Amino acid sequence: MKIGIDMGGTNIRVGLVDGDDIVKKVEKATLAHRSEKEILDDLIAAIKEAITPEVKSIGVGVPSVVDIKAGIVYNVANIDSWKEVHLKEILETEFKIPVAINNDANCFALGEQKHGEAKGSCNMVGVTIGTGVGAGLILNGQLYSGTNTGAGEIGHFPYLDKNAEYYCSGQFFSCEHNVKGHEVARKAAEGDAEALKLFNDFGKHIGNLMKTVLFAYDPEVIVLGGSVSKAYQFFSEEMYNVINTFPYENTVKNLKIFVSKREDIGILGAAELI
Repeated sequence: MKIGIDMGGTNIRVGLVDGDDIVKKVEKATLAHRSEKEILDDLIAAIKEAITPEVKSIGVGVPSVVDIKAGIVYNVANIDSWKEVHLKEILETEFKIPVAINNDANCFALGEQKHGEAKGSCNMVGVTIGTGVGAGLILNGQLYSGTNTGAGEIGHFPYLDKNAEYYCSGQFFSCEHNVKGHEVARKAAEGDAEALKLFNDFGKHIGNLMKTVLFAYDPEVIVLGGSVSKAYQFFSEEMYNVINTFPYENTVKNLKIFVSKREDIGILGAAELI
């Protein structure tokens, strides 16, 4: 058995993982304004609630740049006090079992490849679409993190007058159109023409993002996750219209795009780090 942890600015989610299943889950509010030690204390307490003597390792996904070898996390998104946390050392000292740390988008991709929509795939990209855009890469069957866990940061690619993240995440709605994405999705579900038009425009941008993924990594599977992916039905048609302009026909023909179905896939992916 293993412990998988999905660490975020809103919640700390700790899962006791047995194979494909999370047999126990502990969730605590991060309260991200607090000190480094206070948040660490809550993390350790949550692990203690979930852990059993059978647990052999702990894996942690964190929204930050990570020194994988040393297990140090830097400048964690939405947790201001976590500037440089030697998380691997802290947790191994506390629990006396091996600990692995990685970026949360990488854990999402690994979870999908081991337990989710891309199970068994050799080359896949997991793309998270929420307040921003993140991506994790499975290449030749292995998680590829890059030197600083920054591989696959497609959201920062230059695009139009800004970057891909601005047009391919919730920022498209909140910053570009001054509306909330979930409100647009609600109106689209009711058949509102203006909301549907907005999602068509969004779908074009997502289609261009998918083409970028195809040019860069040539995957067999792309899995979309994150809060905005839940509105897939409203932007998928226009997304595919753009993808179909990709110059290599066989690449598109062989590509499969799925939406993540498991809420705790990040926990399962973190558990697979070690």
